[in-house]
Amino acid sequence: MPTKREYALFEITPEIEHFAQLCEDNNAIDKELYTKYEVKRGLRDVNGKGVLAGLTNISDVCATKIEDGKEVPCAGNLYYRGYNIKDLVQGFLKDEHYGFEEIAYLLLFGELPNEKELSMFHETLVERRTLPPTFVRDVIMKAPSRDMMNSLSRSILNLYTYDAKADDTSIPNVLRQCLNLISQFPMLMVYGYHAYNYRMGDDLFIYAPSPELSTAENILMMLREDRKYTKLEAKILDMALVLHMDHGGGNNSTFTTHVVTSSGTDTYSTIAAAMASLKGPKHGGANIKVTQMFEDMKEKLSDWEDKDEVRKYLNDLLEKKAFDKKGLIYGMGHAIYSVSDPRADIFKVFVKQLAKEKGCEKEYALYEMVEHMAPEVIAEKRKIYKGVNANVDFYSGLVYSMLDLPPSLYTPIFAAARIVGWSAHRLEELKNVDKIIRPAYKPLAAHRDYIRMEDR
Repeated sequence: MPTKREYALFEITPEIEHFAQLCEDNNAIDKELYTKYEVKRGLRDVNGKGVLAGLTNISDVCATKIEDGKEVPCAGNLYYRGYNIKDLVQGFLKDEHYGFEEIAYLLLFGELPNEKELSMFHETLVERRTLPPTFVRDVIMKAPSRDMMNSLSRSILNLYTYDAKADDTSIPNVLRQCLNLISQFPMLMVYGYHAYNYRMGDDLFIYAPSPELSTAENILMMLREDRKYTKLEAKILDMALVLHMDHGGGNNSTFTTHVVTSSGTDTYSTIAAAMASLKGPKHGGANIKVTQMFEDMKEKLSDWEDKDEVRKYLNDLLEKKAFDKKGLIYGMGHAIYSVSDPRADIFKVFVKQLAKEKGCEKEYALYEMVEHMAPEVIAEKRKIYKGVNANVDFYSGLVYSMLDLPPSLYTPIFAAARIVGWSAHRLEELKNVDKIIRPAYKPLAAHRDYIRMEDR
């Protein structure tokens, strides 16, 4: 039987309640002071424009254009190394090959590969699709976590122990480490998932990745007991990986990568820190929230096609009466895009195809209705400084559910893509910047004299 002391580790005791109240009372800052001192909360101004904190060649997120000398919102565009993401996707679809490896090459090395270069890069990734001997047994199978992001972070940190040059931050060594992690990530993710399910009583099956398959194909093959998947399923998962691969230097997890890299720490610690950031529901965890929100919506609505019912539910969300009562319509709005998210635009075309293949047309129609209705409802309820549109998370959750991917892997799949961008940004930071990132915080507490215990 657990002792009283052991129970205390996992309970909010009266003592913790007392200390928590002190935290509440002594950490509150008057919101008007942020305006008074011109603090850019979230490192963004009131219009959502980010504070310039660095320079990058890796990707560019565009949501405005200049008209008559003024900056105005426009349809969003995303560029990888100067190439429009829409052109890149059309390119590898037209050539009828998977895009993950080609676009990873572009982000890491700055140019699109020719056939010989892509083949060499693919072979390099294939030979690194392996884990240290007994790693699965000694790390992944021991104390598996119900949260796959935590499981992945632990595995990544443990890989440090097996690397004789773990702390070497030279460009060749960091590139070696990054290529290892990019190649190993699908195994760490899928094996961690199977290990937890095995601990919960399910059968255990661990498949080695196949050298002939793409990254997306291997994920589906290793995940499914029968190893089967359709070409459309693999193509859409591959596209999801490409669309999530990078998104400028200022998104939370990539900025974390820059911040932690600037301290001079090792690659494994850096990627684990980025993982911790991506796990948050305001960042990579948003697609799970979208799916959960729609499940709640479908449960509450008597008729999915009734626009009035849907509108009422959306109003209830904003008024904190529905779902998690946070006042948010998940999947709507973006820090930069105000007219459209190009990733969502690309995704949507293929989501419709997948919905038809899976017999989920009715569910897709509900998503489409919410996509069109939500901006109107938000505009009626809230003062907004820029437009509101569906972001990539709005449809990615639906895609993953139609692919029969478990919700616990939604954010890890995001990470399996974004680790390429993190790697590129880490290499860029190491090459160009030798200063630790340290923004300023204005202290508000008045200076006080120490009071001896007997006088308190």
